[in-house]
Amino acid sequence: MSDIVWRPSEDTIANANVARLMRKAGVEDFDALHAWSVADIGRFWDVALDDLGLDWYERYTQTYDDSDGFPWTRWFVGGKTNIVLNCLDRHVAAGRGDVDALIGEYDDATGRTRTYAELKDEVNRAAGLLRDLGIEPGDRIGIYMPMVPEVVVALFACLQVGAVAIPVFSAYGSEALAVRMNDAGAVALFTADGGYRRGKLAPVKPAADAAVEQVPSIRHQIVLQRTGADVAFEEGRDLWWHERVLTREPDERTEVLPSEAPAMILYTSGTTGKPKGTVHTHAGCLATMNKELGYAFDVKPGDRFFWLTDIGWMMGPWEMIGVASLGATLMVYEGAPNWPNPDRVFEMIERHALTHLGVAPTAIRLLRRAGDDLAKGRDLSSLRMIGSTGEPWDPESWMWCFEHVGQELCPIINISGGTELVGCHLSPLPTTALKPCTLRGPGLGMDVDVFDDDGKPIRGGLGHLVLKQPAPSLTKSFLGDDARYLATYFERFGDKVWYHGDWAFVDEDGFWFLHGRSDDTINVAGKRVGPAEVEAALVEHPLASEAAAVGVPDELKGEDVVAFVVLKPDVEESEELRRELSDSVVAHLGKTLRPKQVRFVDMLPKTRSAKIVRGVIKRRWLGEDVGDLASVENPDAVDAVAASR
Repeated sequence: MSDIVWRPSEDTIANANVARLMRKAGVEDFDALHAWSVADIGRFWDVALDDLGLDWYERYTQTYDDSDGFPWTRWFVGGKTNIVLNCLDRHVAAGRGDVDALIGEYDDATGRTRTYAELKDEVNRAAGLLRDLGIEPGDRIGIYMPMVPEVVVALFACLQVGAVAIPVFSAYGSEALAVRMNDAGAVALFTADGGYRRGKLAPVKPAADAAVEQVPSIRHQIVLQRTGADVAFEEGRDLWWHERVLTREPDERTEVLPSEAPAMILYTSGTTGKPKGTVHTHAGCLATMNKELGYAFDVKPGDRFFWLTDIGWMMGPWEMIGVASLGATLMVYEGAPNWPNPDRVFEMIERHALTHLGVAPTAIRLLRRAGDDLAKGRDLSSLRMIGSTGEPWDPESWMWCFEHVGQELCPIINISGGTELVGCHLSPLPTTALKPCTLRGPGLGMDVDVFDDDGKPIRGGLGHLVLKQPAPSLTKSFLGDDARYLATYFERFGDKVWYHGDWAFVDEDGFWFLHGRSDDTINVAGKRVGPAEVEAALVEHPLASEAAAVGVPDELKGEDVVAFVVLKPDVEESEELRRELSDSVVAHLGKTLRPKQVRFVDMLPKTRSAKIVRGVIKRRWLGEDVGDLASVENPDAVDAVAASR
């Protein structure tokens, strides 16, 4: 799959947001623009943020200060701003209050659209309640809610008063929530009585209550009445949203904050060990999110943007802040992509005239199981761009998405970064040609490279993804754990190189690809392979829908491959099919990597953000302790792995 399959039109190249930046930089192509962006990162961020029109209460006097070393770089020194100033206040003040800001769609396809003025009004009321409760700048507030419109209100209300928001997946259990709230020292929690998923009530408040009992610092829960379910209610501690937010007079004050004031604590979704709290600032979030949504996704006023995500995954805050700052319209959705009908996502694109769709590759593999005609009969003409992140693509699913969802008219902007960055290391631009599965290259302003084990740049071979210069949105250490932060990112290659832990590959044409996390790497008889390559070979078989590959100990080879395959609907399991799948791996990767076993399962364990949890699969297969399963949406699938032996 080395051929270029997408080339932008002349109109796209001329009218893209990034074309303005290219003219200011005096360059004509992607490679030259990226080289300019990292030759002087201070200059790049100055020009880019002015071009994107970010607002400041007081403009910064120094773009960045790395005098204490890369790990401790400070950004936009002397500046004062607030995310809410840029996302709400300035739009309403400029007379754009009647523009649609937020579309909320519920599981049952009902919903409501809020204008910028309406969203600002509700945020002001919620912010006023927080001040009534004694919340001060720097206080930490959890957000444990389904993906309904009020979750956006809660986030912006925290930011408006200078509190630090801690978004958490509403599918997490009470223990996972309590660990995060205790670690952060949260003083309040936004939650809901429940939500709906696939037509069924999904309780939320019972788990919130159980968690709060373990977090003595939490004084109040602000509870959205989403379902009307009968829930416990503790007077004084618990406050109904409709009684205390909607009835309060708006408080329009937005805190004037230093650039480096913390905005969010996002916890990484690892399934073992204590969760790591990554700390992100107001100016850092604004810089990176505006750059990525403005240039990589070409978001403009009038666009309607939807990413299939949750507030607990970094893509939730990323899209909320970025889309609103750029004055476009965001859609949030609490349900599943294929319920009640397999084409639910395409129905939503048609109903809301969405211009941007963001998905994880796993979601596309799920939709693909329904067949090639899934999108037929739906008007997808409004769609101009598809986004993806979360895990590596396989070529067949990428091409299916390109052909059947984007109708070969939309680029797939495949991005990759992490919670620690709340943004991207790698990212195409809408003006770049694309090969299947590519991320094209480093994001603007990101001095990214691929190193071999000795710390030397490598091309044409698998290597470690690294960052050689700081960026505004990199985490400010881990909350309360500087030593772990330094060990995680700066121990492998020294304190001047950020080691990210992804395997990357740059081909002969300069196109970049990812092959999974380095801790997922499989090493068979000295041949190192990312699990994504094995999985891509498996799902190329016409009867395979999804796959996960893990390395297991082998006395002779060091490791061997065990593969878990989900077949397409109504396909019969057989030994012949098992052999065909194994042969497919051999055909693509050679005899050395023939799987030791191919096991059939009905589903693969995944996080709520659709990432396959290979570490959990491996530990369960080996009979080891699987660790904390809080991030796994379908824990029954973990036991199914063992049952497939």
